[in-house]
Order: sequence, then structure tokens, then C-alpha cells
Amino acid sequence: MLHLAGLAARRVVPVNSTLGHTSPLMALLFVYGSLKEGFPNFHVNRGRRLQGQFATAQPHPLVLVNGRLPCLLPLPGTGHNVIGQLFEVSPVELTAMDELERVGVPGGYARVELEVQNLGVPSQAPIKAFAYVQDPELLNQPGEHVGPLSEYTSEHAKRLRW
Repeated sequence: MLHLAGLAARRVVPVNSTLGHTSPLMALLFVYGSLKEGFPNFHVNRGRRLQGQFATAQPHPLVLVNGRLPCLLPLPGTGHNVIGQLFEVSPVELTAMDELERVGVPGGYARVELEVQNLGVPSQAPIKAFAYVQDPELLNQPGEHVGPLSEYTSEHAKRLRW
């Protein structure tokens, strides 16, 4: 079920050249799957979306494990430049998303830092941001694994069930 409560109250803020140097209390988070605005787990993402469309600065494989679960694999140089959204998040907001993504739990995601590029300003230097990645060993499990993809779409999200 898509949760849109609080969506209208959110602001999209412009990205400026100093981005990447947020206050020590805030972090940048690149989301590419269900935490994106308008997607099934967006209700957990209480961060402030930064204006623009972003992509990983290096190609990475984005796959749908079992045809439905979006997973970015930490294999830079393979796959595609993955398209997503960038959010400024507080430690509390980040902790809530870490819990959803089961960071530190066997089979859960890991939160890593990678570089993203503002697609609207290709001359801007890449920006360091956190992202959730999954263990590539997941692809050794039985099931239909789709990808690599360049973007997780609303059509893909229709298959996601909890």
C-alpha cells in the first residue's frame, strides 16, 4: 500500500555547489528503490528531498531479486548508472530507514557511501551520499533475478509485497 501522508508538507530544496558538506547532524542519502518519493516505503523516509534527478557516478548493478526486491549491488564498474533521488536526513531519520533495511542483520542491507551525480548539472562534481546495498551472493539463491536495471520504476514497485 502506498503511503502518501505528509507528502504535501514536504519541500523539495535546490541543490547548490556546496552540497556534500552538510551540517554534522545531517547526512545525504541516495535512494533508488522503495524509499523513493511515491514508492511503497516512502512513508519511512522522512528526509528532505533535494531538487533534481541523481544517478550513481559509477555504474552499479541494480537487480530485482526474485523479480521484485530492488537491490543495488556493491560492484562498481558493472551494470548501469542507477537513477534515484537524493535526500538530506537527520540521524533519527537515517536510523528509521536503517531499521527498515535491516542494516546489521543477517540478510539485511548494508549502508555504504558512494558518489552520485546531479543529472541536471553534469558539470558539477560528484556528491558523496549514503546508499543501501545488498550482498551479491543473493543472486546465487533460486528465483528469477531481473537486471541489471538503470532505474526502479512504479511498474516494478507493483510487484513488491511485504
